Amino acid sequence: MPSPIDYQNLQPLAISFPSVSAKWIGRDFVDAVKVRWGIGRNSSKVTPGVYKIGNPDSQSDVFVSANYKLSFDILRKNLKSFNAWILVIDTKGVNVWCAAGKGNFGTETLVRSIDKTFLKSIVSHRRLIVPQLGAVGVAAHKIKEQTGFKVIFGPVQAADIAEFVKAGYKATPEMRKINFPFYERAKLIPVDLVYWKYRLLAALFVVFVFSGLDRSGFLFTKMLHTSLFPALNIFTGYLAGMVITPLLLPVIPARAFSLKGALWGLIFIVFLNLFFIAPNIERIALALMGIAVASFAALNFTGATTYTSLSGVKLEMKWSIPFQIGFAAVGLLLFIISKLI
Repeated sequence: MPSPIDYQNLQPLAISFPSVSAKWIGRDFVDAVKVRWGIGRNSSKVTPGVYKIGNPDSQSDVFVSANYKLSFDILRKNLKSFNAWILVIDTKGVNVWCAAGKGNFGTETLVRSIDKTFLKSIVSHRRLIVPQLGAVGVAAHKIKEQTGFKVIFGPVQAADIAEFVKAGYKATPEMRKINFPFYERAKLIPVDLVYWKYRLLAALFVVFVFSGLDRSGFLFTKMLHTSLFPALNIFTGYLAGMVITPLLLPVIPARAFSLKGALWGLIFIVFLNLFFIAPNIERIALALMGIAVASFAALNFTGATTYTSLSGVKLEMKWSIPFQIGFAAVGLLLFIISKLI
């Protein structure tokens, strides 16, 4: 019968740790594209634990990662030429930034991971390189008190890790700066587009059905002939909030995301009205519903941007959602009335 492992005196090479490569293969690229489009996103996870990249020893650096696969993959991709350890903590498959905000990438989680993996027996030093975007959930002094490990917050971008380590674990002001350029905002759009698809379909179904209303009842042929304009109002409102607002975020007037989305929703609706003929009451009804959809869609982007804070988002939701509900309800009521008069 094999002897039990003496974890307290465990040496790094005494057991076999999973080894990962810094080089992405075809499957990694496919996985990245899939999660960007929300495909299999909830199952895109890495098993928590300790991984090695290259040939690390007891003096090698330990980099901390969430167990969201894309976060893990981006980290290891930027550890080429490193001999290092990666400590993957259980964030329920959520990226570092979001997990830190939710408390899954935090002090208690990190302490448990250090204890559970017997990290003290794997490395002889006592330093952890933690992503800066996880700082909101990690109390470095408590980690030090409870585990003896010193937390070193790394740069915002994983691409700067090599320079950060080379400089003696010191970050330049630029490494600490969070940028949110056009292409970064564009990468986040597909996830929301797919995530809200059923709500979009539900809204389209509602206007399709009510388009067939008549004083004599419901006419299927009328629905087929008159539903295009209402459906386009809803769909363009959706695109205005989900696509245009994120892409043009810094240059759109107004600070509140809901107002930014409402503005673009109005612009799209005015443009649509140039090509369709409809009673004024129906135009007003569809404008209200389209603006509500655009405003709500844009509001949801607050969870993906560096432009907001949790308290600011809560405050905006408190006053904007009642307006969105009111616009949608009044718009739908007027739309029904327009079909019955």
